[in-house]
Amino acid sequence: MKILVTGGAGYIGSHLVDKLLEADHEVTVLDNLSTGRAKNLASSKNRIQFVEGDIMDEQLVNDLVTKHNLVFHLAAAVGVGNIMLDPLQSMITNVRGTENVLSACSRNSVKVLLASTSEIYGKTTKLPMSENDDRVLGSTSIARWSYSTAKAIDEHLALAYGLAGMPVVIVRYFNSYGPRILETGYGSVIANFIRQAKEGAPLTVYGDGLQSRCFTYISDTVDGTLRAAFTSQAEGKAFNIGNNSEIPILELAQMIIELTESKSTIQFVSYADRFGPSFEDTKRRVPDMEKSGSLYESLL
Repeated sequence: MKILVTGGAGYIGSHLVDKLLEADHEVTVLDNLSTGRAKNLASSKNRIQFVEGDIMDEQLVNDLVTKHNLVFHLAAAVGVGNIMLDPLQSMITNVRGTENVLSACSRNSVKVLLASTSEIYGKTTKLPMSENDDRVLGSTSIARWSYSTAKAIDEHLALAYGLAGMPVVIVRYFNSYGPRILETGYGSVIANFIRQAKEGAPLTVYGDGLQSRCFTYISDTVDGTLRAAFTSQAEGKAFNIGNNSEIPILELAQMIIELTESKSTIQFVSYADRFGPSFEDTKRRVPDMEKSGSLYESLL
């Protein structure tokens, strides 16, 4: 197939590109290199078409989509720190940019996989988090929730286009980790801890460290993405991509110090000092994997 990957120079995107090439697909990458990195594509640069450009460029997006028959839309403004730093541009990129991609796919009858996020669920206390659960968010005065809202709009748009006849699949990523992850980016606490431990610097733990997450190795993230994209039964639906093995962030920090044999200590930093006085975090984030597991089992 001829496949377009937006955000293909990013952490997840570049690993996805590698797997698509292994399957002998023709791949084009569209990335503005704001958080993606050219070196992530070093092993594949001679086998892909790379376009340095932006999903905000409606004409460019449409021209590229017309030449492909499947789009993986991963390009987005991501990372809590980035969202808090510039919520306006993040919202515009994540909503208007995605609309450019979806409308181009609709006009050209091209299937699209939309990469979404576990941030969709907000600060709900209902666990595990299932795809059809209610969303629970904080006040609109708290910029952190603008990312969740923007990605929810993306999902609504995608599903609406789906009802209008465009084949679409949504995947919600839960804290992926692995090689190429940007230490300051989305879900990068593991990478940041490892960097600090290797440097002998204190490992920065926000709050009391009792907030917990479920981490997914990159190969599993990509595998789930590919299965969703290439399974017709997945069309018109959203799927969690993650695992339900939960670990408190403080315990994760202690584990990494032990595994790296580091002399580092743990430094607690308040959320207010890092993100501002109105910041809110999700205490626990655990995916319900039943729906994704059922899809996988149906393929066996």
